[in-house]
Amino acid sequence: MILFQKGSESTIINGEDLKNAIFSALDKLGPRNKVLAVPPDFTRFHSRAGEITSLVYRYYGNRLSDVLPALGTHAKMNAKELNEMFEGIPESLFRVHDWRNDVVTIGTVPGSYISEITNGALSYDWPAQLNRLVYKGGHDLILSIGQVVPHEVIGMANYNKNLLVGTGGPEGINKSHFVGAVYGMEKIMGKAENPVRSLLNKASDEFMKDLPIVYIQTVIGRDKNGKLVIRGLFIGDDKEVFYKAAELSIKVNFTVVEKPLSKVVVFLDPAEFKSTWLGNKSVYRTRMAMADKGELIVLAPGLKEFGEDKEIDRLIRKYGYQGTPATLKALKENDELAGNLSAAAHLIHGSSEGRFTITYCPGILTKQEIESVNFRYSDLSEMIKRYDPLKLKDGYNKMPDGEEIYFISNPALGLWAVKDRL
Repeated sequence: MILFQKGSESTIINGEDLKNAIFSALDKLGPRNKVLAVPPDFTRFHSRAGEITSLVYRYYGNRLSDVLPALGTHAKMNAKELNEMFEGIPESLFRVHDWRNDVVTIGTVPGSYISEITNGALSYDWPAQLNRLVYKGGHDLILSIGQVVPHEVIGMANYNKNLLVGTGGPEGINKSHFVGAVYGMEKIMGKAENPVRSLLNKASDEFMKDLPIVYIQTVIGRDKNGKLVIRGLFIGDDKEVFYKAAELSIKVNFTVVEKPLSKVVVFLDPAEFKSTWLGNKSVYRTRMAMADKGELIVLAPGLKEFGEDKEIDRLIRKYGYQGTPATLKALKENDELAGNLSAAAHLIHGSSEGRFTITYCPGILTKQEIESVNFRYSDLSEMIKRYDPLKLKDGYNKMPDGEEIYFISNPALGLWAVKDRL
């Protein structure tokens, strides 16, 4: 059932519109006494999910008993991030998702189904896992809040991914990520229907149908002045709200370029991107647009680590971004990598497969660290002098010496691809 829907490529939903939409949808649900909100974490700040969660608190007051940011494998949010993203919500309401320990397995999708959706490439069973609070918290409303946007693992982000991955456990996250890596990122990106989504939908249909879940989905784009605005808002309790949002997101967030890009410069906001686990969106989201033998330059002033989880960080440092054949070989030869399939999937996604070069310009990680994982290194201060993100505009730019570059100010907001690669 759809409780609210509005959106188009030209729609702008302002703050008052957003409040009215959220309140009217919640009115339709009738009285609720114990509400759980599951928004994304600070790495999805631009989703407007923080503002929406604050509106939910204004509506329900102390009936909003818990706020559980869907961290997935990401680091815990600090007090500054919580206050900035979730204005007005008491810190005492926030819970921390411990993806390694605080989860329950709610059902198992058999290997025969995994084999079917991956054309025989994989055949392991997959456990559907949720944070204990989501599944056993006794809430009479669970609000899953987030942004639908092209995504490297699941085609289009959000909907049940926010719960089954965002509040999932090690085996559920690892194995679902690896399904996407084996199937092929280029065949998944920007597609609402794909094997990973089929897997999560099956789990929703079979194991989550009795949970009182309502999804609040945004689509975010830029207006004519480059400002981020809400282009779409879809609220409801089934997959229809996701597919409507995904259809709009493709129109709003998908940039098709006429020819492969020889040089792309991506800026990573230091407040949002502190690891290559997140910062490699610069690779994922541009890979289909990059020219063979092209160069991707990543300006990363906040980059201090590879993985936000200590064990994943260690694995990235040990095995590096070497491409699919080398990663699959390492997977067969090393139990520690085989036991962390999401890390293996990330190593595949974060490689150019030798097709173009990736130059990281970090603010904190050293030259030795960057090169140890098979990226190129360049000095951040020197590169920002040449490619000043405050002076560049999104899209094509002509430098004073005649060099042409393509600039992306936030890779998390879209997907770029060459027309003939679609």
